[in-house]
Amino acid sequence: MVTRARAALVGFAALALAMGIGRFAFTPLLPLMEDDAGLSLADGGYLAAANYLGYLAGALWATRAARTVRAIRASLLAIALTTAAMGVEQAMPGWLLFRFAAGVASAWALVHVSAWALPRLAGGPLLGGVLYSGVGAGIALAGLLCLALMAFSVSSAHAWLTLGLLSLAIVALLWPLIGDGSEAAPTHARAALRWTPDTVRLVACYGAFGFGYIIPATYLPAMAKALVHDPLAFGWAWPVFGATAAASTVVAASLVPRHGNRRVWSTAALAMAIGVAAPLFVPGAAGIVLAALLVGGTFMVITMAGLQEARAVGGAQAPQLMAAMTAAFAAGQVAGPLVVAVLAGRPHGFALALAVAAIALVASAVALATREKPCPT
Repeated sequence: MVTRARAALVGFAALALAMGIGRFAFTPLLPLMEDDAGLSLADGGYLAAANYLGYLAGALWATRAARTVRAIRASLLAIALTTAAMGVEQAMPGWLLFRFAAGVASAWALVHVSAWALPRLAGGPLLGGVLYSGVGAGIALAGLLCLALMAFSVSSAHAWLTLGLLSLAIVALLWPLIGDGSEAAPTHARAALRWTPDTVRLVACYGAFGFGYIIPATYLPAMAKALVHDPLAFGWAWPVFGATAAASTVVAASLVPRHGNRRVWSTAALAMAIGVAAPLFVPGAAGIVLAALLVGGTFMVITMAGLQEARAVGGAQAPQLMAAMTAAFAAGQVAGPLVVAVLAGRPHGFALALAVAAIALVASAVALATREKPCPT
């Protein structure tokens, strides 16, 4: 039998690997790949897009019935292998394939780790914060490791290999801890997801989150790099971003019993909207720092509150609802850069894109507030 504390810690480590390394390690490694592998800004965009599309494909795939333990093990192993493979492969086609595969596996891991852990954490709301703080902790760990490797002039290929070997070690540690012998059937083979106005609202709001979050997450690092010329100083931004994300989920989890998942989600969406719009009103580095703090401090809060609400609303079909919400998020994050590309040729095009993203987040906050539901604990 898996205890609540053990489930939280196992889920923490699994999400640190799946999201912190599999999903987000590319961000701190991109400057290294530009320096020693000849990667262009356009190439970096293609690799990011491949990962986003993989994440969308993985989320759509996760709507199908699957045995949760097998899905978690397979996705974590795939992330470790594709991470290491990035250091072995030296050509763009292979990198595109591996980043796409890592995106697929990351979506699978988020959906199935949540489906495995959340029922085991029932009655322990603070442990939900511990579970989802794993994403921020993984981001911080990957960022710190990349900083250390950068300081020793390690190549990007060796950095990918190092992260891959670390990931394999984590997979080996987690492999026997994930299964508890209680899984007998696919987790969501019971019935199809029943679409209601409320489930549509949750999916749409989570999609708006993906759209609103990805524009600053994609372009603010480049804006910061233009202002901060010391690569080591700039490199600290990613570990700080991860640490902020990790701490925010623990703090927000303490608010859920009193205010409910939806109010926490709605408030976080409003705070993120302010962060997204900050560069429009606060000039220079101050606006970028404010955006980083507000976006970094809310993106995992929304993830935690949204997926916990999906479990409360979805019941036996909760994994399917989580997967549908994750697919909407993935579609939103694919749409975000496309909107920027369409508006880029217009006067103040990027500012307009930030405004659209902020409006989408505000709209989601309003929609969530139209039907407040206390979160059962």
